[in-house]
Amino acid sequence: MKKLFKFIGTVFKGLWKLINFTRLAIINLLFFTMIALVYFSFTQVEKSTPPERVASALVLNLSGPIVEQSTYVNPMDSVTGSLFGRELPKENVLFDVVDTIRYAAEDEKITGLVLSLKDMPETNLTKLRYIAKALNEFKATGKPIIAYGAFYNQSQYYLASYADKIYLAPDGAVLVKGYSAYSIYYKTLLEKLDVTTHVFRVGTYKSAVEPFLRDDMSEEAKSSAIRWVTQLWGAYVDDVANNRAIDSSVLTPTMDQFLDELKAVNGDFAALSKNLGLVDELATRQQVNQALIDQFGSDGAASFNGVGYYDYLMTAQMANISYAEDSVAIVVASGTIMDGEQPRGSIGGETTAALLRQAAEEDHVKAVVLRVDSPGGSAFASEVIRNEVEALRAKGKPVVVSMSSVAASGGYWISMSADKIMAQPTTITGSIGIFSVMTTFEKGLNNMGIYTDGVGTTPFSGVGLTTGLSEGASATIQMGIEHGYQRFISLVAENRDMTVDKVDQVAQGRVWTGKDALQHGLIDQIGDFDDAVKAAAQIANIEDYAIYFVEEPLSPAQQFIQDVMQQVKVSLGIDVSTWLPESLQPVAQQVQQQASLMQSFNDPRGQYVLCLTCNIQ
Repeated sequence: MKKLFKFIGTVFKGLWKLINFTRLAIINLLFFTMIALVYFSFTQVEKSTPPERVASALVLNLSGPIVEQSTYVNPMDSVTGSLFGRELPKENVLFDVVDTIRYAAEDEKITGLVLSLKDMPETNLTKLRYIAKALNEFKATGKPIIAYGAFYNQSQYYLASYADKIYLAPDGAVLVKGYSAYSIYYKTLLEKLDVTTHVFRVGTYKSAVEPFLRDDMSEEAKSSAIRWVTQLWGAYVDDVANNRAIDSSVLTPTMDQFLDELKAVNGDFAALSKNLGLVDELATRQQVNQALIDQFGSDGAASFNGVGYYDYLMTAQMANISYAEDSVAIVVASGTIMDGEQPRGSIGGETTAALLRQAAEEDHVKAVVLRVDSPGGSAFASEVIRNEVEALRAKGKPVVVSMSSVAASGGYWISMSADKIMAQPTTITGSIGIFSVMTTFEKGLNNMGIYTDGVGTTPFSGVGLTTGLSEGASATIQMGIEHGYQRFISLVAENRDMTVDKVDQVAQGRVWTGKDALQHGLIDQIGDFDDAVKAAAQIANIEDYAIYFVEEPLSPAQQFIQDVMQQVKVSLGIDVSTWLPESLQPVAQQVQQQASLMQSFNDPRGQYVLCLTCNIQ
């Protein structure tokens, strides 16, 4: 028997060695493949000479999300993120896209613009409008813009509506569904799991905690949400209707009207899109390609003369480098606000504060634009950042806040002390309120026969996940939240030259668009990023200046890993998101979003200024 067990043990040990050897071999193979790819790319660049540019159309073939700032993703995040249905495509920095279009408008070698947006995901309207501004500037030069797609999602179609001509595949469709604000509610689930949720908040309209307390949206939250969602949709409809010279009712039919119109074309979505004036022509890929050859010429190959966005980007970036003694520094605060140091893609209280200090210490920086795109987060971290804004102003360097898609709750907190706050009409802001959430598991443990007992030296010693909260502890936390709310509205009142009562009337967690925020005194001016930069320069009294993005640089190792991982994914076709069945990927994405949200809750006092429903696309 012992020999049998020994034999089985030897077999399993051998199998383990084989598995371990295979694992190491694969890792080493990938590593050396990475090295080879990097070496090959560098040697090819050194040996090759760039061909002479020919007159071409710029093909805006954006793939991946449009972001305020590129993020560093470590290799393990790349694998686990994709595994949970979160494919990691290219990130397109908003300012790069706009600057490239603007450079192309003045480039004599660029004869037109082709919008090929099939891989661009849904994007917030405020960002789309900034790109649309550049498209209008391009059209003003007399160069044509042509859009082609098999299917247009809502964001893709918005940009396509600025084209001189829109092509749609004969079997395609324009998928315009409107805006909405929905959340997942799990009060009943928590009750079934015997999880006790302790919620502390101030703000009648502070709906961030409702998923813990309800199974549906409260009437107060609905009344707040319907106002700003309707305003955003109205802006979308007005822009598209104006671009396409159609009546706005075309984009806002009732369900019965839509079904009647679809029935009239026998369910043909492409024909319906053309009948409604959403597109100009139904054409196959081959027909569109021939039309583009006729428009932009061909070098004899089967395609038209065109240069892709990613191939052209470096040319535009090199040309857009400006030199001046004075600078307007740009500090981007994008993502959820968290305590401490955080990577790009989220806002770390210490990280963003350090960038603001860097701008304060550099002599060539005469003014700062704080670009905010955040639904908020940690109250403590928000105050750390706001303090640095005040310190910048104390040094005589004006600060102008440029609100992007959303600057709500904590996003507003870090904005309110600036010399000037600017937002777009479609910016989501406000949500001035505060909350805290704590979950304890004493009921579930007790039902399983597990109890916690002991002694402590203070009334707070026994408070914990397995013991719950006493009435006194709950009252203590609630008073802390109420103090935090009073501090929030008092700071707003002080910085916005308002009374505390007036601030309270527009606070209580209410969410506002930039248009409403201007009327209520929460911002100073309607304007985009360009307007904010000009305003900062004017306040600093400088005319000749460079735009300088203050960013925490990646270490050489981080930059190398990021570049290599992206190259390997592109070159080898590695995409582990395909390992999951397609039907499960949306669920996986929801799980990933919820996990990311919970990870962002790291305020040392457990107090949060966060708007969960503010990020809509």
